[in-house]
Amino acid sequence: MQDKMFIAQQYNRFMQMSVQSANLPDDQAMEVADLYPEWVAMKAYAVDEIVKYGVNADGETQLYKIIQAHTSQEDWKPDVTASLYKAIGFTDDGVSIWTQPLGSHDAYAKGDVVSFEDQLWISTVDGNVWQPGVYGWELKA
Repeated sequence: MQDKMFIAQQYNRFMQMSVQSANLPDDQAMEVADLYPEWVAMKAYAVDEIVKYGVNADGETQLYKIIQAHTSQEDWKPDVTASLYKAIGFTDDGVSIWTQPLGSHDAYAKGDVVSFEDQLWISTVDGNVWQPGVYGWELKA
């Protein structure tokens, strides 16, 4: 049993190292958000590292990009320290950046607003898994 746990831990660490080194664009990083390492206190972070911490307004794992090298502290959490971390997956105005839903469990609801290719789109249907401009979306006026 311990061998299986050890292998699972190694595999998890390998996946975390792989996504960190891939330097994915923000929208692709959000698609694999759960593969990133969890933020921890008392750890040295380098610029452009990505960590997960909490959930966003859509109830999905929230990612943060390190924007200033530092050693984290318990009172410098990503969601409250904008000088050290930038939330990934949202525009500067706080609008969700569209990411491809994986299924009905994370599909967009009617009325959801997203940013896609620098334009705001509103979902016109529930259970929307289509890319804006294809079906189920209209440009926000």
